[in-house]
Amino acid sequence: MMWFQTGLVLISLCWMGCCCLVCAEANDRPGLILMMGDDHGWEETGYNGHPHVKTPVLDEMARTGLRLDRFYAAHPNCSPTRASFLTGRHPNRMGTFAPGWSFRPEEITMAALLRQSGYRCAHFGKWHTGPVRADSPVSPGAMGFDEWLSHDNFFELNPVLSRNGARPQQIAGESSAILVEETLRFVERSQKMGQPFLVVLWFGSPHEPYSGLPEDLALYADLPARYEKRVSVTSNETGEQERRPQGEILQARYAEITAMDRAIGRLRTGLTTLGVRDNTLLFYCGDNGTSADAALGAPHRGVKGTLYQGGLLVPGLLEWPSRIREPRVSVVSASTSDLLPTVCRLAGADLPMRPLDGRDLSGVLDGSLTERLEPLYFWEYAAAGRGRGRPWIEPRLQEGTTPLVKKMAGKATRDFINFHYDTFDEQSYRGSRAMVDGDWKLVLSGDRTELFNVRLDPAESENIAAREPVRVRGLEERLRSWQDGVLKSLAGGDYQQ
Repeated sequence: MMWFQTGLVLISLCWMGCCCLVCAEANDRPGLILMMGDDHGWEETGYNGHPHVKTPVLDEMARTGLRLDRFYAAHPNCSPTRASFLTGRHPNRMGTFAPGWSFRPEEITMAALLRQSGYRCAHFGKWHTGPVRADSPVSPGAMGFDEWLSHDNFFELNPVLSRNGARPQQIAGESSAILVEETLRFVERSQKMGQPFLVVLWFGSPHEPYSGLPEDLALYADLPARYEKRVSVTSNETGEQERRPQGEILQARYAEITAMDRAIGRLRTGLTTLGVRDNTLLFYCGDNGTSADAALGAPHRGVKGTLYQGGLLVPGLLEWPSRIREPRVSVVSASTSDLLPTVCRLAGADLPMRPLDGRDLSGVLDGSLTERLEPLYFWEYAAAGRGRGRPWIEPRLQEGTTPLVKKMAGKATRDFINFHYDTFDEQSYRGSRAMVDGDWKLVLSGDRTELFNVRLDPAESENIAAREPVRVRGLEERLRSWQDGVLKSLAGGDYQQ
């Protein structure tokens, strides 16, 4: 009897020890909150010297954390960048060519990988890689997220959002603040469950059509008169395009940025209150460069939708107090495709067995990685304007349900498409494309070939391709070889049959 009782005690102690070990491992694994603004360009922050916009929280993150000064969106438009963010792959591999093109159910997201590794995963905000409805094969839930409060596309004040694929409901308030409070509740629940968490938090700001709170609009009531040229923007009243003075648009846009910045501040404070901020990696970037209606023409060439720096460079900020104890600025070229392999490394999750375009850049966090070893590639695939093959997903499952202010093809919701591509020819390699290799950037568009040294010429004002024919030829060959692999993926070659 004595032996039996002693054995029970030993077994109990061993069981408790194992549980404690599991809890300790969960607690040691970082919380991950990956934020993204919508159409928020590189220059639209105080820390990057914008003449008007006020971003005190992002500025503080830049002063105290890791500032990524060469952080690129993987594409100059929304949906493709979001697909790269989630999968670590160039969006052309999965047929996500432009806004409104979904990704494919066979893709493997960071949420699916981290969920298998014990993380609880949530998506809050703009999805735009397919519908958020419950029966969509590319909804947040279908792609690995445990919870979601999301929209098919963009939203403004008092957003209409779908919770876990249910019928969309309107929520009163400023949209960025709503998403942050949802994030904090999810983090608290995860903490009580003893599980590490991943939150992909995609704000609706500052995408047009613009709407700001009165107190934020008041901050920008006296913008210079030189912004009185008329630009095209969506009407909040009709959902149709209208032309308004740029100053009015900028006032509301900057108000949205400031409100988003304030919400990020609330998130940081809330994480501190929950006692998890020290071991939470908090990341922020944009999904593409500044849109044409808000571009002021400096310091970079190009806008959203172009492969120049103004269309691709976005804010990049990261803080993780327990790991990044001193402020640092990195000029290592990085992109949204790098997030999946980097996050998987930090969370101890396995990478998918298929071609990735992103690379593990965790060495940037401690300064051990000071140079990217492989180029960044960009490609606006020309198939979007060519004949379309068989739908990859049944069209009825690609219909959006969350209402928009802006009308899309006459509807107040966003529908999605994706197609099979089985054969390719020389035209399949066309479309604007670019690559960044160290300080060198090659841009190919139509019959035009451009080469820039983006360190010496960040404005891309001087095309030096004629002076560097050997370098241009070498870069073109590498770009073409990369395209070969992308087209194999586009045909479905990476998916198990």
